Amino acid sequence: IFQKWVNREISNFDYLIQLNTMAGRTYNDLAQYPVFPWILQDYTSEELDLNNPAVFRDLSKPIGVVNEKNAKTISFFIYENFEEPLGMIDKFHYGTHYSNAAGVMHYLIRVEPFTTLHIQLQSGRFDCADRQFHSIPATWQALMDNPNDVKELIPEFFYFPEFLENQNGFNLGQLQISKEVVNDVVLPKWAHSPEDFIYKHRKALESEYVSAHLHEWIDLIFGYKQRGPAAVEALNVFY
Repeated sequence: IFQKWVNREISNFDYLIQLNTMAGRTYNDLAQYPVFPWILQDYTSEELDLNNPAVFRDLSKPIGVVNEKNAKTISFFIYENFEEPLGMIDKFHYGTHYSNAAGVMHYLIRVEPFTTLHIQLQSGRFDCADRQFHSIPATWQALMDNPNDVKELIPEFFYFPEFLENQNGFNLGQLQISKEVVNDVVLPKWAHSPEDFIYKHRKALESEYVSAHLHEWIDLIFGYKQRGPAAVEALNVFY
């Protein structure tokens, strides 16, 4: 598979799906759901220019430190100063994970069976609107502002426009400050519809830039930077 990918005989999407499968990740287990990278960092432009390297996220860094500002907090205040009196817990950069069941339900809240699973998780009701997945630009901004939020993406962001629409008309509440009703997911300006978002996002995944840098992210998630000294150096140690 690796050789086929290097020879460009299979797409980046297919290669990531196969890697997830080989790593034991599966659609049948929310705790081991397939994980895909955030690949863009431009969610505000009117047009998406895939020939401009500046629109892409730095794939060599864990999502928690793509924003340089967070790197110092993560490496010094969290990792270096971590002390656990009993010595049972190893030092870590992140107390949460880039992929977990709650995160999958967060993204897929508008489609069943994830809606029902989310309601069960929240003791029989929807979580408060401000914590819902309501906007792609706002979700990215939250990642940049908050070093404790380290969620990567799920494959649906590259092929399933329906999860961005509230087709079932669920009452997801309204945001506290703006009073905006949470309904369909707010898209980047460069996307004119959920289908357009998926089309352009998938195109970005298969772009020249991502093809040249995807291996850097794979090293973090599936490769040698998952643990040990390489993980410490890459600010990639999880609880």
